[in-house]
Amino acid sequence: MKRALVTGITGQDGSYLAELLLKKGYEVHGLVRRTSSVNRERIDHLWDYQNVEMNQFHIHYADLADGGRLAKLMYDLKPDEVYNLGAQSHVRVSFEIPEYTCDVAGTGTVRMLEAIREAGLMENVRFYQASSSEMFGKVMEVPQTEKTPFYPRSPYACAKVMSHYLTQNYRESYGMFACSGILFNHESPRRGEQFVTRKITRAVGRILAGTQKKLALGNIDAKRDWGYAPEYVEGMWRMLQADEPDDYVLATNETFSVKQFLEEAFGCVDLDWQDYVVFDKKHMRPAEVDLLIGDYSKAKEKLGWEPTTRFQDLVKIMVSSDRKLALREKAYKEADVDTKPPFEEA
Repeated sequence: MKRALVTGITGQDGSYLAELLLKKGYEVHGLVRRTSSVNRERIDHLWDYQNVEMNQFHIHYADLADGGRLAKLMYDLKPDEVYNLGAQSHVRVSFEIPEYTCDVAGTGTVRMLEAIREAGLMENVRFYQASSSEMFGKVMEVPQTEKTPFYPRSPYACAKVMSHYLTQNYRESYGMFACSGILFNHESPRRGEQFVTRKITRAVGRILAGTQKKLALGNIDAKRDWGYAPEYVEGMWRMLQADEPDDYVLATNETFSVKQFLEEAFGCVDLDWQDYVVFDKKHMRPAEVDLLIGDYSKAKEKLGWEPTTRFQDLVKIMVSSDRKLALREKAYKEADVDTKPPFEEA
């Protein structure tokens, strides 16, 4: 049984990756940052009888800002694969807390890599670093490939560039099997509600349920390459099963604007988005990224990976799930239940 360590396991990608690894027979260990409020609804279902009985799923309190704790975990667990997904990943928020963002998303990667090295696991561990299409920022070519120069436009993107080059450096300096996945935007019903796609689909559901009237957004002309998150974690896993470590772009090679996402999402329920969306400058970034579109041909050729869920289907999946969630929320509120409804994915 292979053993995997996953940072950011309570997030969208971490939860889907944990599911995938468990299905493949892995023993999965997830890092969770201790907070006063519990936020594990995306992984609650993984504590089922089979996983407990087989001793396959484990959670450990740790923080990417605590190198000593990370080193101890490496010594104790001796994982076969490490997936570094943890970060403060909201781009707009990174302008407000740049130091923290860079510490976790940038220096946190150094701590992970050093923990592996200090534990003497450099020759045994396969390491995945979650890089980001935001590193391309003010794009230097269209579409973007693994060879496109970086031009980061936010503290988050700068931190990711640092982590990307560190991963390359440890691969070249120590012969470590270390890969970076340059993932373009990937969404799902588990996407955080502060991200624009989920903000839109949550609003659609709540407007239909009569619990929300308006949706405030910033730049709706920004264009992104949007894929389906469960397919992207499959790509992460495939990178670590390859014969040689390398860096790969995962994308759809299609780009759509936020406005087009609005049209598609509201159109799913026969509403006109212009009747509900208002502009709010507080959602604007100090430096915008106008266009992202990725070329995944290398991943297709070397890993056999390609996306299958296209833009319109992705939007429908998210709207369907959030319509059901909005109705459950309304029912809980009307029943005066002092808790939020349990997470369910359509």
